[in-house]
Amino acid sequence: MLRRGSEGKKPLKEKVLLLYDAIFKGEDVALENPNFWDEFFLLKVNADYLEKKFEAVTVKELVHYKEDLNLFFCKCSEYILSDHLIRMINATQTLICLFRVVLSHDNGDQSFETIDFLFGFNSADMQMQLLLRALTAILTNNPLTPVMDEDEDDERNYPPILKSLVFQLLLSIISGCDSINENPLLEYVMVEAEQIEDALIEILADPVERSRHGTDVLLTLTLLVNYCKYESMNPYIMKLSVLDNELALNGLASVISSCLSSFNRQFVSKQEETKSSGLFSTITNMVGSMFIGDSDEQKQLIKSNEAVLLALYEAVHLNRNFISVLTHSHPDTLIGTPPVTPKAGDGAGKLSTPNTPTADSTLYVGSTNNVLCTFIEYTSVIMQDTKVKQNVSSAKLCFLILTCITEDQFANSFLHDDNMIFHIQLHRMPMRHRKLSSGDDARSRPLACWLFDLCSEFLLTHMMKDFPFMQHMRCIGIIHRLMCYQKKFHIRLQYHWKGLWTALLTFAKFVLSNESSFIARWKNGVFVLLTQVVNLFNMFITFGDTFLPSPTSYDELYYEIVRMSQLFDTLHSIGEITSHNARVCFQLLSMYDVIICSHALHQPRRVQRLFNEVKQCPGQHTRDHPSLSPQD
Repeated sequence: MLRRGSEGKKPLKEKVLLLYDAIFKGEDVALENPNFWDEFFLLKVNADYLEKKFEAVTVKELVHYKEDLNLFFCKCSEYILSDHLIRMINATQTLICLFRVVLSHDNGDQSFETIDFLFGFNSADMQMQLLLRALTAILTNNPLTPVMDEDEDDERNYPPILKSLVFQLLLSIISGCDSINENPLLEYVMVEAEQIEDALIEILADPVERSRHGTDVLLTLTLLVNYCKYESMNPYIMKLSVLDNELALNGLASVISSCLSSFNRQFVSKQEETKSSGLFSTITNMVGSMFIGDSDEQKQLIKSNEAVLLALYEAVHLNRNFISVLTHSHPDTLIGTPPVTPKAGDGAGKLSTPNTPTADSTLYVGSTNNVLCTFIEYTSVIMQDTKVKQNVSSAKLCFLILTCITEDQFANSFLHDDNMIFHIQLHRMPMRHRKLSSGDDARSRPLACWLFDLCSEFLLTHMMKDFPFMQHMRCIGIIHRLMCYQKKFHIRLQYHWKGLWTALLTFAKFVLSNESSFIARWKNGVFVLLTQVVNLFNMFITFGDTFLPSPTSYDELYYEIVRMSQLFDTLHSIGEITSHNARVCFQLLSMYDVIICSHALHQPRRVQRLFNEVKQCPGQHTRDHPSLSPQD
């Protein structure tokens, strides 16, 4: 039809391409045909042609198209409010393309030029206000223009495809620049914050709309919350921090849980395929080529889930009400389009769509779970291979989220609740020197036990030359927060503490064996890290009677300390060598409880000398035990 194979004849252009050329020639296209725009927006959009047309155009050359762009933008905004669905869809798709084209040009610090190119600087406020209100009206099914047909509902249901395009348009506006803080259009989005956020919350609260657009809502809300987060007052942060709509909060948790569960299922499926593929896969697994992150598909999944993790972090960090929904169960189901039913009392048999899901509209894809269990399982996968760039930022976010959760007293209350027990499948890194144990993995336990297991696994599997220092700091900090809560409220967790002690001691031994290289890179940070480990053992010795489950646990603790007495000798030697630095010396000598315990059985003279040294070192730890004698 386009005669591409005909020799000596030009291939025919689509009609819409000819109209694009006419619009950008500066001609008054509606002069000869008053119905030009009505007919134009009935034609299918060719976004590739528009983008290629402006791709090679410089900013200076773009000035020549300014008036045409202003007119084009104005007409697109006008037809978004049209009563004709095809015109609305085509106008929205065209706007997406226009925003991408203009925002892709680097205007430097001249952000007002971007606004001027799109809709003219003088009319920018009014144009963006009308556009954003039209988009929120579509999302909430509330048309701005009055309905002329009396037989129609007061509330109009726009189709999902139009709402998906609206979210694409919003995301094109929000993410048009590499740095969200440099986007000049977001100031207009801030002005309309109340209407936009109400629309997003309404979608999260609706199970049907959430199943269709939940991920888009999550991404939009997360980006808006991070605009000028520390430079100015962000209305989206204020709104999210005081949100108490339980349906919306549960909806947000459900979307997060669904995204992370999908990744977990794909990872398990990939692992099962690897196990069943024979000897070759076993060999490649041993040398590390089957770790998470080597697959391009998995890399893309990890990258796409970074927005989900950021949304979870913002919700946990900003909204204390969200903590209460972390353990609410969410079925891993996708709610499809509800069945169309006739309207009651309508002889013509008009069709309407109910807002509540039915059994026919639900597609089963998994089991029931809660967002915290899903997130812990997801973290166990992501933290495995921190050499992959995509995993580094995701693992950092995961540990920051766990830090926020363990800092909250209410969250700690259900983390340690014996009546709230769960089974979580922790995925462990394949290593040549150990077999994957499945002992405790089959039992349901309080969530705090799973967090201890997760942190122990990270410490044991990330002893490497490319040392993830900050991640280890956060990991030990999570353990410390859990133990502080147990000490404060005398909670005796039925946990196999020996595994945690072994992980901490093995980790400290590795740090000491690579002391010189780590000090060259991290300076005194290495001493801070070792001090955190020592503080944990000080807590076990001093306050273990308040949270250890039995006297046998104390015996096992002292056995581990005595067994690793050489490690504590080395720690003490470091404290003596670095005595010129008073702060480091004081922190390392704060472990005298541990050292005394490890040598009391076979080196009494050394204990005497060490005790004298400790008493001469002024500070908090010597004042804590003023009545302690060498015999004690």
